[in-house]
This record gives sequence, structure tokens and C-alpha cells, in this order.
Amino acid sequence: MRRVYLDHIAGTPLHPEVREAMLPYLGEYFGNPQSLHSFGQESAQGIEEAREKVALLINAEPEEIYFTSSGTESNNFAIKGIAAAHRKKGAHLVLSAVEHQSVLHSAKNLEKSGFHVTEVPVDRHGLVDPEAVINAITGETALVSVLWANGEVGTVEPVESIAKVCREKEVPFHTDAVDAAGNIPVDVKKTGVDSLSLSGNQFYGPSGSAALYLKKGTRCLPLIDGGIQESGKRAGSENLAGIVGLGKAAEVAQRELPFRAGKIKLLRDSLIERLTQASDRVILTGHPEKRLPHHASFCIEFVEGEAMLLNLDMKGIAAASGSACTSRALKASHVLLAMGIDHATAQGSLVFGLVESNTSDDIDYLIEVFPEIIERLRQMSPLYPGLDKS
Repeated sequence: MRRVYLDHIAGTPLHPEVREAMLPYLGEYFGNPQSLHSFGQESAQGIEEAREKVALLINAEPEEIYFTSSGTESNNFAIKGIAAAHRKKGAHLVLSAVEHQSVLHSAKNLEKSGFHVTEVPVDRHGLVDPEAVINAITGETALVSVLWANGEVGTVEPVESIAKVCREKEVPFHTDAVDAAGNIPVDVKKTGVDSLSLSGNQFYGPSGSAALYLKKGTRCLPLIDGGIQESGKRAGSENLAGIVGLGKAAEVAQRELPFRAGKIKLLRDSLIERLTQASDRVILTGHPEKRLPHHASFCIEFVEGEAMLLNLDMKGIAAASGSACTSRALKASHVLLAMGIDHATAQGSLVFGLVESNTSDDIDYLIEVFPEIIERLRQMSPLYPGLDKS
């Protein structure tokens, strides 16, 4: 049976150059980077070289990069740490309604300690209006957080405009760029963000490798207490091999980004055009133009996402329904609901993530099996026959 992997939003394969860079740090170089002896300093050098490479990817300074274990940790670090550091100013947070769960749940956790949260709505494409952010900010706002790009529907947000609003209001601005960094150009100096999360597993780096960018001067309390690692901001022994791998993945992404995006976008456009024509009632979700180059997402009416995934998997095709953090939740995506899609339709979400190794043959195979799967599942739906009768 042919096997086709189209779930690269959930994670990407390790780049051969990344694997090669990591291998010495899984054996030869094992010293604790905090140790003063030569074994430790060899490891410390590997970490600092990786810090420089990650900084170059997003046009930051190396000392503004703090390594973490995941995009989720980076988001928790930023939301809780910046909010706590600015508590004297006020206990108000502004978020978009389509943030990742790690941002939304961090905010809910802060509500237990007296913070209150305003969720800014989005339009039918998932776009945040900077004017809505302006209207949500008050004199007590401690932090604004709007993601750079949405991993469920692919929409790229007007981050630069939102950052400008926050600068004018003198409010720290964080952006979850986990789905953006390494896939589209990300420049923290140009956009003027104060804090940014990224994750290596989104651009051919190892799982468990991520970073938080904190603009010099941005106040943020540590999330993990303990030792002096990461300039006292993030305690705990470093994931040496993972950090080196993240650095190499950032280096490769910076070098290959223009070529990757152009090639994958053509394949993505073909997938979108052909899938929406393969069956009726297939709705493209997210912005038709302002979207990630490797991302295609849909709602298939009268079919449940879980059933589609299982049937596609039986044909050897891997896809997703919602984000990787919600695909097992068996409930409608908060992102799709915020975009005005009804509960029943939102249950039929389908997400594809492409990489360079995907081919037009992969898309051909998907289009070959897709209509039969959808028709079979619809015939089992109690709603679909009613549509035929009407």
C-alpha cells in the first residue's frame, strides 16, 4: 500500500544535516555546559553557536534567545512570565480568539490569580483586526498576545501592525510564531515584537527543541525555578543535542527558506484547487491568500474529522483534523467556531501540511481516494440523506 505523509503541521522529519550535527552531542560531547572544565566548555560552545543560529533566523541578538523544551513551554513562559512581571501596571490580558491552547490555557490559569482576559474576535478567514486590538487595550493591560500564523487554518496575521499598536500603547506584545518561524520570513526587529515563541519540529529540527525570544529590556519572570541556566531565565540542565539540532535546523531554514516556500506553495495551491473540486460541500478554511505556503485546510460537510482521518489512514494517508493538540479531543475547534463556522461543519475539519519531499504524485493519490471515502461516510450520516430529499 502506498504511504503518503501530509501531517507536517504536527511535526516535520529530521533534516539529514540536523541529524549529523546532533550525533556528536549524543556521545562524544556530553559534559555539563555549566561545568568549568574543558568537557563542559565544549558543550557550552555548542549551545552558544546554536543560539547565534536561531537568532539569525529571526534577526534577533543571541542574548535575546532562551532555549526551552517546546513551543508550549515558550508560550507559557512568555504569557505567565511577562504578565507577572507587569502585574503592578495591571491585571489585564488581550488575546486573539484563535490562539493556541498553550496561550489560552496560560491565560485561564492567570485568571485564577486575579487577571482578566479580553479575547479579540477574528473575521471569517481568521484574521485579527489591529483596530480591535486597539479597542481592547486599557490602561491596565499587562500583555497582548496574537499568534503570527495559525496552525489550524494557515492564516498569517498582521503582526507588524499589531506590534505597532502595542508600542504606541506601551504594552508588551508576544506572538506565538511556532507555525511561522522557519516556514516564512520572520524578522523581530522589523516587526517590533517584544517576545516570540518558535519550535524546531516545525522546520526539520528535533522534537523537544524550542526557544523564546525576549527583546532586550523586556521584563519576564522565570517559569521554572532552579539554577542559573539560560541567564537565570530557565533553570534545568540543557537538552544539549536538541539545542544543537535546533541551531542547525535554523541555519538550514535560513539558507533554504526562499526555495522551500516557492516549491511547496505550488503543490499547496494544486491540492486546494483539486480537493475542493473532488467532492461537493468542501470548504476551504483560512485566508485564501494570506496563509502559510505549506498549509491547506478544509471543512467537509456532513462528515466527521475523526472518521476521515481513520479512513485516509487505511489508505496510507496521514492528515490531521484541527491542531495536533486537539485532534483527539473530539470536539469542534475553537478556531473554526471563532471564524463563524457552525459546530456541525467544524466537526468535519481536515488539515494537510506539506514539505519539500511531498510530490504531485502524493496529491494525485489523495485526490484518487478522497471522493470515495467522503461519499461512503456521507451515506452513513443521518444528516446527508435529508439534504438529498430537500
